[in-house]
Amino acid sequence: METESHVTLHGFNNLTKSLSFNMYDICYTKTKEEREAYIAYIDDFYSAERLTTILKHVADIIGAHVLNIAKQDYVPQGASVTMLVSEGPVVEVPTETYEESPGPLPESVVLALDKSHITVHTYPEYHPHEGISTFRADIDVSTCGEISPLKALHYLIHSFEPDIMVIDYRVRGFTRDINGKKLYIDHDISSIQNYIPDEIKVKYDMIDVNVYQEHMFHTKCKLREFDLDQYLFGQTKDKVMEQEYHPITEILKKEMDEIFYGKNMDRT
Repeated sequence: METESHVTLHGFNNLTKSLSFNMYDICYTKTKEEREAYIAYIDDFYSAERLTTILKHVADIIGAHVLNIAKQDYVPQGASVTMLVSEGPVVEVPTETYEESPGPLPESVVLALDKSHITVHTYPEYHPHEGISTFRADIDVSTCGEISPLKALHYLIHSFEPDIMVIDYRVRGFTRDINGKKLYIDHDISSIQNYIPDEIKVKYDMIDVNVYQEHMFHTKCKLREFDLDQYLFGQTKDKVMEQEYHPITEILKKEMDEIFYGKNMDRT
């Protein structure tokens, strides 16, 4: 039986662990009125106030104390929230700090950190000619201390339910053990996917690009199943004219593929 070993450190754990979570929501908006209504809906649903609530839950999950909050709704669209956080009280002593496993939803406070920040920026926009509207949210969780911010990933996915996710995780700097030896990472990690619950992973196609020797990990995810009803704003697919069904589906799938693969494709 394997037992988890902990390294005794000299002073505070100085490693910086950064999670960058980019999510995308794709929608078909046929008319100018539908596009404007979609942007208004996103700005209302993901206002700076609601984003602040989401980030507070992230702080709870990682056991952080919020020191300062800056938030802003923008004109014509979008919002930003930045939180400076420090180590907060640990309600429950963490027992799985170093395991690759999904983190909790915000009912539990199990982790700790210091000298850290959490930010989110949103980018609603639309294609002027093809009827595509998109909503992108960029979330960054940067922590110092023992815990990886990947433990907040489960909750972030739960909060946004994205069509596409692009996730980066990197460990920077070094800390020292009690003998003065530098440690450039303090936990084993093979893939960001191991921090995503199985019931979420089965819904997505996933690609990993990892640079293990540099402690850099990258995972991209795209929903596997396509239901046109989920991508129409202001209408349902039974209301779409038969001759429009296929072109709309192709436009949406191409948009998702371009975002997922990070390159433009020929448009006919």
